[in-house]
Amino acid sequence: MRKGAKMSGDMLQVTLSFGFFIVLIFITGFYCLLVTRNLIRALISIELLMKAVTLLFMVVGYVTNRTALAQGLIITVIVIEVVLAVVVGGVILSIFTRNNSIDASLLKKLKG
Repeated sequence: MRKGAKMSGDMLQVTLSFGFFIVLIFITGFYCLLVTRNLIRALISIELLMKAVTLLFMVVGYVTNRTALAQGLIITVIVIEVVLAVVVGGVILSIFTRNNSIDASLLKKLKG
């Protein structure tokens, strides 16, 4: 989209609709991350935050007509998301084998 160009009605409606859902997903993920003590739920909330970022890249790429750049960024975010999920999942599994619990409040007792 050029600098002086106005958004068409359809593009504005799509942007606002997706924008509402992006904000809703982000708020949900952030709230879940703040209130949970379960490490699996914390991982799921981080995944929700990453999905909100992915949707944001998609909408921005659509609005600015730079879909190729947006697709490249989305693929990068997905790869980072998978690596993060695997590493954090391994850490959670290690914590579970030591404590027999995945409660985050028990992490204060760990030494080493």
